[in-house]
Amino acid sequence: MSKSASRARLADIIRARSFGRGEITLASGRKSDFYFNLKPTMLDPEGAALLAELTFEALREDNVDYIGGLEMGAVPLAGAIAQLSWLKNHPIAAFFVRKKPKEHGARLSVEGLSKTETLQGKRVVIVEDVTTTGGSAIKAAESVREAGGVIVLVLTMVDREEGATEAFAAAGLPFRSLYKASEFLKA
Repeated sequence: MSKSASRARLADIIRARSFGRGEITLASGRKSDFYFNLKPTMLDPEGAALLAELTFEALREDNVDYIGGLEMGAVPLAGAIAQLSWLKNHPIAAFFVRKKPKEHGARLSVEGLSKTETLQGKRVVIVEDVTTTGGSAIKAAESVREAGGVIVLVLTMVDREEGATEAFAAAGLPFRSLYKASEFLKA
């Protein structure tokens, strides 16, 4: 399937499985009359494959070592992208950042690395399912920076276009999205 056909098909899946109208309170606390819940798309076989494919293609030239983000939204994305990257012979390892470190065990903020792995000096992409103000991705980026990682990009599947671009610019984080909310609102 061509990139444009993959993108169009994924938009159809998002529209059918993950987009809705009706009043909702967002993670930012704001009210909205539309929402995206990308979990049904990320956990659908075709949706997961298309998200991984389009994300991998978007990152192909960025020389990325790791991809991950804040739990829960980043976990299925990072895992699918890591698997596809292996199949494409261009491995990108995955991780995730806990919202709060566990109070037992290793008490890690960044999960998924082996005892011999570190993010120190590694090129990292923060991935997110839906971005509103950017707070979750910025939190993940801070944890990655504390672990020594170099953030090369924040990539979201859907940008709600409600302030994230400005927040990432202020935090010195390059930002791109696969889709904008306006693409779904006008349909």
